[in-house]
Amino acid sequence: MQPSLQREQVLPLLESLPHWGYLVTIVFAEGNVFEFKGPFPEGSVAEGYYNLDGPSPGLHGHLRLDKLARVRFQDKPHRGRDSYAFVFETEDGNTVFKVFLGRDVSGEVIAAQLEEFQRIRSTLTV
Repeated sequence: MQPSLQREQVLPLLESLPHWGYLVTIVFAEGNVFEFKGPFPEGSVAEGYYNLDGPSPGLHGHLRLDKLARVRFQDKPHRGRDSYAFVFETEDGNTVFKVFLGRDVSGEVIAAQLEEFQRIRSTLTV
């Protein structure tokens, strides 16, 4: 089993993502896929939810923290290019959403984001 952030580490990651800059958030719902390209919004905790409240237009929503059991690190090629994502999963291993590292104007993964992604992953053990 690959290392992953556990339930108690989900909120700190969510709170850090607005500081990463341009990202791609992909939400999965009953076989449908929704993409948001841009900064991950800031949020706050209330009544068991992490309430995303970024600028409009932008990504908004309410994440049930008790349903986010872990965050897996995805590191695999996509359409021939390196791709990295945080994969937010339920206790059953179902993907709720993914947050992919952004790309610069030349299509390369943003170096500072990749460094932070690898730094976080390196702190974990299997």
